[in-house]
Amino acid sequence: MAIEGSSTTASRRIRLGMVGGGRDALIGGVHRIASRIDDRYELVAGAFSSTPEKSKASAADLGVAPDRAYGDYFEMAKREARLKSGIEAVAIVTPNHMHYPVAREFLKRGIHVICDKPLTSTLADARKLAKAAEMSGALFVLTHNYTGYPMIRQAREMIESGELGAIRLVQVEYAQDWLTKAEEGQGNKQAEWRTDPARSGSGGSIGDIGTHAFDLAGFVSGLELESLCADLNSFVAGRQLDDNGHVLLRFSGGAKGMLWCSQVAPGNENALKLRIYGENGGLEWAQEDPNYLWHSPLGQPKRLLTRNGAGATAAGQRVSRIPGGHPEGYLEGFANIYTEAAEAIVARRTGKPTSQGVMFPGIDEGLAGVAFVTACVESSRRGGAWVKFGTYMKR
Repeated sequence: MAIEGSSTTASRRIRLGMVGGGRDALIGGVHRIASRIDDRYELVAGAFSSTPEKSKASAADLGVAPDRAYGDYFEMAKREARLKSGIEAVAIVTPNHMHYPVAREFLKRGIHVICDKPLTSTLADARKLAKAAEMSGALFVLTHNYTGYPMIRQAREMIESGELGAIRLVQVEYAQDWLTKAEEGQGNKQAEWRTDPARSGSGGSIGDIGTHAFDLAGFVSGLELESLCADLNSFVAGRQLDDNGHVLLRFSGGAKGMLWCSQVAPGNENALKLRIYGENGGLEWAQEDPNYLWHSPLGQPKRLLTRNGAGATAAGQRVSRIPGGHPEGYLEGFANIYTEAAEAIVARRTGKPTSQGVMFPGIDEGLAGVAFVTACVESSRRGGAWVKFGTYMKR
């Protein structure tokens, strides 16, 4: 086996770069923490901000060498691809409209991409990026972090094994209150770009949090969306994008669903909830209480399943780190995506198969998310008309 330094090729940390995520950027910090929880990555390069000065200042904060701090992503992609010890993967944590051009430059140089959601700000860019990923051969990972939660993995496993029987109903909601007032006019940078169509895309709440709800429903239930009708609204005066959405869903096989997303629901901080019902029982999960899963077998008492307690399954256990009663949540969910990606990257590095059970959202899930937003916007513009989802999924 090849040796590099004192570590084997399989065990050495993955050299990671980052685009975006400089000073005062919340999501950049989240990705960096997630990448280090299981000690699988080392941040060695970045184009952290829109100007060279800001990027170098952020690099200094993070201990990145000055000669690996870049003024723009294009320069970074070119130079890192030429370096013998250049980055193996790049984390993209920019506003939505930059995901496509940044990812394209790294993919075409064979560098693995770990990208924040949604995939892109437009469906046209999502389709182009899907083709670029296919042509590249590099891995593409989309950080829908909620799919990394242990009890979500357990819920998926229970449905796959048939414990609920044929699925009939899916209800998912994601409610927040932080945009109840016009925060975008008060100097809130997060609110400014998320409510700006030029940077966020055609969807507001439906793109920012509705995509999480949609992805989670499909990941756990295993169902494929056939059609939808949406009613999107902007309740705050002058806001250009939706801040609330109601969506009816029709799945293959006859199952029906409802999705509600809102960023103008006072009293809700990050209330992502999922309920799935089949012919033999139901499951309920809430992100703000993530280590618990309610299982309701038909005709039996409702029972509480815990992350490490009786009834815990292998799917949840393999992504759980600490003893029961010690909460795992948001950061660990992100870390699970990063660690699953690391397993796949090392498999590519060593030419071995990826370990059994490794899973993470990729380019297909990313395209589906942008298609979902586009379909919802179109349906709402047409007065809540039913639209075929497959029409938007065409590449």
